[in-house]
Amino acid sequence: NTFLSLTRKVGDQVMQNPQALADLQDRLDSISHGPSIMESLPRPVRRRINALRNLQVKSTHIEAKFYEEVHELERKYAFLYQPLFDKRKDIVSGNLEPTDEECEWHSDHEDENELSENLKSKVSVEEKEKEKKDEEASDENMKGIPDFWLTIFRSVDMLSDMLQEHDEPILKHLQDIKVIFSEAKQPMSFTLEFHFEPNTYFNNTVLTKVYKMKSEPEPDDPFSFEGPEIVDCEGCDIDWKKGKDVTVKTIKKKQKHKGRGTVRTVTKQVPNDSFFNFFNPIKVSSDGELDEDSEFTLATDFEIGHFFRERIVPRAVLYFTGEAQEDDESDQDDDDEEEEEVEEGECDNKVCLNLLSEEESVFCGYNN
Repeated sequence: NTFLSLTRKVGDQVMQNPQALADLQDRLDSISHGPSIMESLPRPVRRRINALRNLQVKSTHIEAKFYEEVHELERKYAFLYQPLFDKRKDIVSGNLEPTDEECEWHSDHEDENELSENLKSKVSVEEKEKEKKDEEASDENMKGIPDFWLTIFRSVDMLSDMLQEHDEPILKHLQDIKVIFSEAKQPMSFTLEFHFEPNTYFNNTVLTKVYKMKSEPEPDDPFSFEGPEIVDCEGCDIDWKKGKDVTVKTIKKKQKHKGRGTVRTVTKQVPNDSFFNFFNPIKVSSDGELDEDSEFTLATDFEIGHFFRERIVPRAVLYFTGEAQEDDESDQDDDDEEEEEVEEGECDNKVCLNLLSEEESVFCGYNN
């Protein structure tokens, strides 16, 4: 890594030059203990800066109203999307068989125009034979798209990290996931609904997770506002059938009586890793105080809820086929490449160039 190697080189050479080290320390001290820009400005200028701050606060409140209207637009378009999502559910569950016309799909990777006439004929024969074999080998009772949502859970890293082997038979019964937005004039929120067919694990037909949002600047820190944020979430009670609760496990421990010396076996239930713990989130206390682990867990929960809403539900078929995953990975690769790019002749050790004097920065070999 160029940055790390340059940093080590600069560090070694500075350590060998006591005067350079002292100058660098003085510069660091001046950065950390020096006066802010506001303190260095004349009083009339500081007054005008405060006026600009007040304008910025007003701008932030207008931005908050903008996001409220965006939420209303989301509600409107959710209503338009829903018939398409309902049809998706019917096809996945096997309640609706799409027409031949609806099943036509042209793939750029299979452009028949590039095939010769002979190859076309050969492919046609092979396809017919394959279709015949597939029809003979397939289960006549197969309906819809088996394991549609389970396949998505398995293929998306964020979801597969939560998935346990004992969760998979249950998720085979998952038929749909919906996003329901809060009603107009109600506090901003959205609800994830997980719809299940009747199964041998729990009596619920729908499991819900509500994410409460806030889109207003903090009175004591208005400039931190960056748009709506999830501030809390609520799960639901799962009505597990006897012996089917995968969120707990039974362990046996042997206990020895101190007086009599007899040994007995005690059984008790302890928490068990499971995706279905998703419906029993950490509660945010009234004072908002959480330990570091709880904060991380809650932040991860918020991120997952947002991912369901923004990506999984609207683009489910693309996550099933893997196309959305490829797009996500491509976007990530592009971001990584941009971060790694360094113009020729320019040192990427910004700390070195910013903190060292002109003479000292020669250590980098890129002194301009």
